[in-house]
Amino acid sequence: MKETAETITDVTVLGIFVADTTYISDRMPALGETLIGNSFNLGPGGKGSNQAVASAKSGAKTRFVTKLGNDTFSQMALNIWKKSNVLPEIEISKTKPTGAACVFLDSTSGENAIIVCPGVAEDISSNFVEKREPIISNSKVLLTQLEQPIQAAYTALKIAKKHKVLTILNPAPAPTIALPKELYELCDFITPNETEAEIITGIKVNSETDANSAAKKFEELGVRNTIITLGEKGAYFHNSKISKLLPAFEVNEVLETTGAGDAFNGGLAAALSRGETYLNSAIIGCATASISVTRHGTSESMPNLNEVQDLINHRGG
Repeated sequence: MKETAETITDVTVLGIFVADTTYISDRMPALGETLIGNSFNLGPGGKGSNQAVASAKSGAKTRFVTKLGNDTFSQMALNIWKKSNVLPEIEISKTKPTGAACVFLDSTSGENAIIVCPGVAEDISSNFVEKREPIISNSKVLLTQLEQPIQAAYTALKIAKKHKVLTILNPAPAPTIALPKELYELCDFITPNETEAEIITGIKVNSETDANSAAKKFEELGVRNTIITLGEKGAYFHNSKISKLLPAFEVNEVLETTGAGDAFNGGLAAALSRGETYLNSAIIGCATASISVTRHGTSESMPNLNEVQDLINHRGG
Protein backbone atom coordinates (compact mmCIF):
# COMPACT_ATOMS: atom_id res chain seq x y z
CA MET A 1 0.00 0.00 0.00
CA LYS A 2 1.35 3.40 -0.96
CA GLU A 3 1.47 5.80 1.98
CA THR A 4 -0.79 8.85 1.74
CA ALA A 5 -2.28 11.20 4.32
CA GLU A 6 -5.42 9.05 4.16
CA THR A 7 -3.74 5.68 4.70
CA ILE A 8 -1.21 6.58 7.41
CA THR A 9 -2.54 5.78 10.89
CA ASP A 10 -1.11 7.16 14.12
CA VAL A 11 -2.06 4.17 16.27
CA THR A 12 -3.38 0.75 15.29
CA VAL A 13 -4.78 -1.37 18.12
CA LEU A 14 -5.33 -5.12 17.87
CA GLY A 15 -7.61 -6.41 20.60
CA ILE A 16 -11.14 -7.30 21.60
CA PHE A 17 -14.39 -5.54 22.39
CA VAL A 18 -16.69 -6.83 25.12
CA ALA A 19 -19.82 -5.43 26.71
CA ASP A 20 -19.02 -4.68 30.35
CA THR A 21 -21.74 -5.67 32.82
CA THR A 22 -20.69 -3.90 36.01
CA TYR A 23 -22.10 -4.80 39.43
CA ILE A 24 -21.34 -2.38 42.27
CA SER A 25 -21.46 -3.61 45.85
CA ASP A 26 -19.77 -3.06 49.21
CA ARG A 27 -18.04 -6.44 48.94
CA MET A 28 -17.70 -9.54 46.80
CA PRO A 29 -20.24 -12.30 47.57
CA ALA A 30 -18.96 -15.64 48.84
CA LEU A 31 -19.65 -18.77 46.78
CA GLY A 32 -23.32 -19.72 47.27
CA GLU A 33 -24.19 -16.27 48.64
CA THR A 34 -26.56 -13.71 47.08
CA LEU A 35 -26.02 -10.01 47.74
CA ILE A 36 -28.17 -7.01 46.91
CA GLY A 37 -25.92 -4.67 44.94
CA ASN A 38 -25.80 -0.89 45.04
CA SER A 39 -26.09 -0.35 41.29
CA PHE A 40 -25.55 -1.86 37.84
CA ASN A 41 -24.15 -0.56 34.56
CA LEU A 42 -23.95 -1.93 31.02
CA GLY A 43 -21.35 -0.29 28.82
CA PRO A 44 -18.57 -0.78 26.25
CA GLY A 45 -15.34 -2.49 27.33
CA GLY A 46 -12.53 -4.84 26.34
CA LYS A 47 -8.92 -3.78 26.82
CA GLY A 48 -8.21 -3.27 23.14
CA SER A 49 -11.36 -1.25 22.55
CA ASN A 50 -10.80 0.86 25.67
CA GLN A 51 -7.22 1.57 24.60
CA ALA A 52 -8.32 2.53 21.10
CA VAL A 53 -10.88 4.95 22.53
CA ALA A 54 -8.28 6.46 24.88
CA SER A 55 -5.85 6.88 21.98
CA ALA A 56 -8.43 8.47 19.70
CA LYS A 57 -9.67 10.84 22.42
CA SER A 58 -6.03 11.82 22.94
CA GLY A 59 -6.00 13.11 19.37
CA ALA A 60 -4.39 10.19 17.51
CA LYS A 61 -5.86 8.82 14.29
CA THR A 62 -6.65 5.36 15.64
CA ARG A 63 -7.73 2.13 13.95
CA PHE A 64 -9.07 -0.84 15.90
CA VAL A 65 -8.71 -4.35 14.49
CA THR A 66 -11.06 -7.01 15.91
CA LYS A 67 -14.01 -9.37 15.38
CA LEU A 68 -17.61 -8.81 16.47
CA GLY A 69 -20.81 -10.83 16.46
CA ASN A 70 -23.96 -9.79 14.64
CA ASP A 71 -25.86 -8.72 17.76
CA THR A 72 -26.84 -5.88 20.07
CA PHE A 73 -23.42 -5.70 21.73
CA SER A 74 -21.72 -5.13 18.37
CA GLN A 75 -23.92 -2.08 17.84
CA MET A 76 -22.73 -0.80 21.22
CA ALA A 77 -19.17 -1.15 19.95
CA LEU A 78 -19.84 0.71 16.73
CA ASN A 79 -21.59 3.49 18.64
CA ILE A 80 -18.72 4.14 21.08
CA TRP A 81 -16.14 4.02 18.27
CA LYS A 82 -18.12 6.51 16.19
CA LYS A 83 -18.52 8.81 19.18
CA SER A 84 -14.78 8.59 19.95
CA ASN A 85 -13.52 8.82 16.32
CA VAL A 86 -12.06 5.31 16.35
CA LEU A 87 -11.80 3.82 12.85
CA PRO A 88 -13.03 0.19 13.00
CA GLU A 89 -11.30 -2.52 10.96
CA ILE A 90 -13.61 -5.40 11.83
CA GLU A 91 -14.95 -8.74 10.71
CA ILE A 92 -18.55 -9.65 11.64
CA SER A 93 -19.39 -13.25 12.53
CA LYS A 94 -22.85 -14.64 11.76
CA THR A 95 -22.48 -17.56 14.14
CA LYS A 96 -20.63 -16.39 17.25
CA PRO A 97 -21.53 -13.58 19.69
CA THR A 98 -19.71 -10.42 20.63
CA GLY A 99 -17.81 -10.83 23.90
CA ALA A 100 -18.98 -9.81 27.37
CA ALA A 101 -17.38 -9.22 30.76
CA CYS A 102 -18.63 -9.48 34.33
CA VAL A 103 -17.09 -6.67 36.40
CA PHE A 104 -17.38 -6.55 40.20
CA LEU A 105 -16.70 -3.06 41.55
CA ASP A 106 -16.03 -2.48 45.25
CA SER A 107 -17.92 0.71 46.13
CA THR A 108 -15.66 1.47 49.09
CA SER A 109 -12.29 1.33 47.30
CA GLY A 110 -13.02 1.52 43.59
CA GLU A 111 -11.07 -1.73 43.06
CA ASN A 112 -12.44 -4.40 40.75
CA ALA A 113 -12.44 -8.07 39.76
CA ILE A 114 -13.29 -9.12 36.18
CA ILE A 115 -14.27 -12.24 34.23
CA VAL A 116 -13.94 -11.84 30.43
CA CYS A 117 -15.62 -14.05 27.82
CA PRO A 118 -14.14 -12.95 24.45
CA GLY A 119 -16.89 -14.45 22.28
CA VAL A 120 -15.98 -14.36 18.59
CA ALA A 121 -12.79 -12.43 19.38
CA GLU A 122 -11.24 -15.69 20.60
CA ASP A 123 -11.16 -16.65 16.92
CA ILE A 124 -8.76 -13.83 16.01
CA SER A 125 -5.96 -15.74 14.30
CA SER A 126 -2.58 -15.15 12.73
CA ASN A 127 -4.22 -15.42 9.32
CA PHE A 128 -6.76 -12.75 10.28
CA VAL A 129 -3.90 -10.46 11.37
CA GLU A 130 -1.78 -11.17 8.30
CA LYS A 131 -4.60 -9.92 6.10
CA ARG A 132 -4.35 -6.58 7.94
CA GLU A 133 -0.63 -6.14 7.18
CA PRO A 134 -1.29 -3.04 5.01
CA ILE A 135 -3.01 -1.36 7.96
CA ILE A 136 -0.26 -2.25 10.45
CA SER A 137 2.56 -1.33 8.06
CA ASN A 138 1.12 2.15 7.54
CA SER A 139 0.92 2.92 11.27
CA LYS A 140 3.26 4.83 13.53
CA VAL A 141 2.45 2.71 16.61
CA LEU A 142 0.99 -0.78 17.11
CA LEU A 143 -0.60 -1.56 20.47
CA THR A 144 -1.88 -5.00 21.46
CA GLN A 145 -2.70 -7.10 24.53
CA LEU A 146 -3.32 -10.76 25.40
CA GLU A 147 -7.13 -10.93 25.48
CA GLN A 148 -7.08 -12.28 21.92
CA PRO A 149 -4.99 -15.42 21.21
CA ILE A 150 -1.27 -14.94 21.89
CA GLN A 151 -0.27 -16.12 18.42
CA ALA A 152 -2.31 -13.31 16.87
CA ALA A 153 -0.57 -10.75 19.07
CA TYR A 154 2.81 -12.26 18.13
CA THR A 155 1.99 -12.03 14.43
CA ALA A 156 0.91 -8.41 14.73
CA LEU A 157 4.09 -7.47 16.59
CA LYS A 158 6.21 -9.33 14.02
CA ILE A 159 4.54 -7.50 11.11
CA ALA A 160 4.95 -4.17 12.87
CA LYS A 161 8.68 -4.65 13.47
CA LYS A 162 9.12 -5.79 9.85
CA HIS A 163 7.84 -2.36 8.81
CA LYS A 164 9.67 -0.43 11.57
CA VAL A 165 6.45 0.42 13.40
CA LEU A 166 6.84 1.22 17.13
CA THR A 167 5.35 -1.63 19.20
CA ILE A 168 3.62 -1.77 22.59
CA LEU A 169 2.56 -5.00 24.31
CA ASN A 170 0.24 -4.68 27.27
CA PRO A 171 0.58 -8.24 28.69
CA ALA A 172 -2.92 -8.38 30.11
CA PRO A 173 -4.48 -10.54 31.21
CA ALA A 174 -1.31 -12.08 32.61
CA PRO A 175 -0.28 -15.13 30.57
CA THR A 176 -0.93 -18.53 32.11
CA ILE A 177 1.95 -20.06 30.15
CA ALA A 178 5.47 -18.81 29.50
CA LEU A 179 5.61 -16.53 26.47
CA PRO A 180 8.33 -17.16 23.87
CA LYS A 181 11.41 -14.94 24.17
CA GLU A 182 10.94 -14.05 20.50
CA LEU A 183 7.75 -12.20 21.45
CA TYR A 184 9.51 -9.98 23.99
CA GLU A 185 12.22 -9.16 21.47
CA LEU A 186 9.51 -7.65 19.22
CA CYS A 187 8.44 -5.20 21.95
CA ASP A 188 9.67 -1.62 21.93
CA PHE A 189 7.50 -1.18 25.04
CA ILE A 190 5.90 -3.57 27.51
CA THR A 191 3.38 -2.24 30.03
CA PRO A 192 2.47 -4.76 32.76
CA ASN A 193 0.90 -3.88 36.08
CA GLU A 194 2.44 -5.20 39.31
CA THR A 195 0.59 -8.52 39.16
CA GLU A 196 1.44 -9.16 35.52
CA ALA A 197 5.07 -8.21 36.11
CA GLU A 198 5.28 -10.68 39.00
CA ILE A 199 3.69 -13.52 37.04
CA ILE A 200 6.04 -13.03 34.08
CA THR A 201 9.29 -12.30 35.93
CA GLY A 202 8.74 -14.11 39.22
CA ILE A 203 9.59 -10.90 41.11
CA LYS A 204 6.95 -9.58 43.52
CA VAL A 205 6.66 -5.82 42.99
CA ASN A 206 6.12 -4.16 46.36
CA SER A 207 8.63 -1.30 46.08
CA GLU A 208 10.58 0.85 43.65
CA THR A 209 13.55 -1.51 44.08
CA ASP A 210 11.34 -4.47 43.17
CA ALA A 211 10.03 -2.62 40.11
CA ASN A 212 13.60 -1.95 39.00
CA SER A 213 14.49 -5.64 39.36
CA ALA A 214 11.44 -6.74 37.40
CA ALA A 215 12.09 -4.14 34.70
CA LYS A 216 15.67 -5.37 34.32
CA LYS A 217 14.31 -8.89 33.89
CA PHE A 218 12.16 -7.65 30.99
CA GLU A 219 15.26 -5.99 29.55
CA GLU A 220 17.08 -9.33 29.71
CA LEU A 221 14.18 -10.88 27.80
CA GLY A 222 14.74 -8.39 24.99
CA VAL A 223 12.24 -5.60 25.73
CA ARG A 224 13.64 -2.15 24.96
CA ASN A 225 11.44 -0.07 27.30
CA THR A 226 9.50 -1.32 30.31
CA ILE A 227 6.76 0.63 32.08
CA ILE A 228 5.29 -1.12 35.13
CA THR A 229 2.04 0.56 36.14
CA LEU A 230 1.71 0.80 39.91
CA GLY A 231 -1.83 2.06 40.49
CA GLU A 232 -1.98 4.99 42.89
CA LYS A 233 1.86 5.00 43.09
CA GLY A 234 2.19 5.89 39.38
CA ALA A 235 4.45 3.97 37.00
CA TYR A 236 8.06 2.78 36.85
CA PHE A 237 9.92 3.55 33.60
CA HIS A 238 13.07 1.66 32.63
CA ASN A 239 15.34 1.33 29.62
CA SER A 240 19.09 1.10 29.08
CA LYS A 241 19.53 4.80 29.94
CA ILE A 242 16.78 5.73 32.41
CA SER A 243 15.23 4.10 35.48
CA LYS A 244 12.65 6.35 37.11
CA LEU A 245 9.49 6.24 39.23
CA LEU A 246 6.80 8.48 37.73
CA PRO A 247 4.37 9.52 40.49
CA ALA A 248 0.63 9.37 39.85
CA PHE A 249 -1.18 12.68 39.55
CA GLU A 250 -3.27 13.77 42.52
CA VAL A 251 -7.02 13.71 41.90
CA ASN A 252 -9.96 14.56 44.12
CA GLU A 253 -11.78 11.23 44.30
CA VAL A 254 -11.24 7.73 42.91
CA LEU A 255 -14.55 6.28 41.67
CA GLU A 256 -13.44 3.32 39.55
CA THR A 257 -10.07 1.88 38.54
CA THR A 258 -11.38 -0.58 35.93
CA GLY A 259 -10.12 1.27 32.84
CA ALA A 260 -7.03 2.91 34.31
CA GLY A 261 -4.49 0.60 32.67
CA ASP A 262 -6.22 0.97 29.33
CA ALA A 263 -6.26 4.75 29.69
CA PHE A 264 -2.52 4.65 30.37
CA ASN A 265 -1.78 2.54 27.30
CA GLY A 266 -3.97 4.58 24.98
CA GLY A 267 -2.49 7.85 26.20
CA LEU A 268 1.02 6.43 25.91
CA ALA A 269 0.46 5.20 22.35
CA ALA A 270 -1.05 8.49 21.21
CA ALA A 271 1.83 10.48 22.72
CA LEU A 272 4.43 8.26 21.07
CA SER A 273 2.70 8.69 17.71
CA ARG A 274 3.00 12.49 18.10
CA GLY A 275 6.75 12.16 18.57
CA GLU A 276 6.84 12.87 22.32
CA THR A 277 9.91 11.54 24.13
CA TYR A 278 9.54 8.10 25.65
CA LEU A 279 9.61 9.50 29.19
CA ASN A 280 7.11 12.29 28.43
CA SER A 281 4.84 9.76 26.75
CA ALA A 282 4.84 7.68 29.95
CA ILE A 283 4.00 10.78 32.00
CA ILE A 284 1.12 11.55 29.63
CA GLY A 285 -0.06 7.97 30.11
CA CYS A 286 -0.02 8.48 33.89
CA ALA A 287 -2.07 11.67 33.58
CA THR A 288 -4.58 9.96 31.29
CA ALA A 289 -5.02 7.13 33.79
CA SER A 290 -5.29 9.53 36.74
CA ILE A 291 -8.25 11.30 35.15
CA SER A 292 -9.97 8.06 34.13
CA VAL A 293 -10.26 6.80 37.72
CA THR A 294 -12.33 9.85 38.69
CA ARG A 295 -15.15 8.66 36.41
CA HIS A 296 -17.37 5.60 36.20
CA GLY A 297 -17.15 3.26 33.24
CA THR A 298 -14.22 2.19 31.08
CA SER A 299 -14.39 3.61 27.57
CA GLU A 300 -16.68 6.36 28.86
CA SER A 301 -14.06 7.43 31.41
CA MET A 302 -11.31 8.26 28.90
CA PRO A 303 -10.26 11.95 28.92
CA ASN A 304 -9.44 14.11 25.92
CA LEU A 305 -6.00 15.57 25.26
CA ASN A 306 -6.87 19.03 26.61
CA GLU A 307 -7.91 17.53 29.96
CA VAL A 308 -4.69 15.54 30.14
CA GLN A 309 -2.54 18.54 29.29
CA ASP A 310 -4.35 20.71 31.85
CA LEU A 311 -3.60 18.16 34.58
CA ILE A 312 0.07 18.00 33.59
CA ASN A 313 0.34 21.81 33.47
CA HIS A 314 -1.36 22.08 36.86
CA ARG A 315 1.37 19.92 38.42
CA GLY A 316 4.04 21.67 36.38
CA GLY A 317 5.26 18.40 34.88
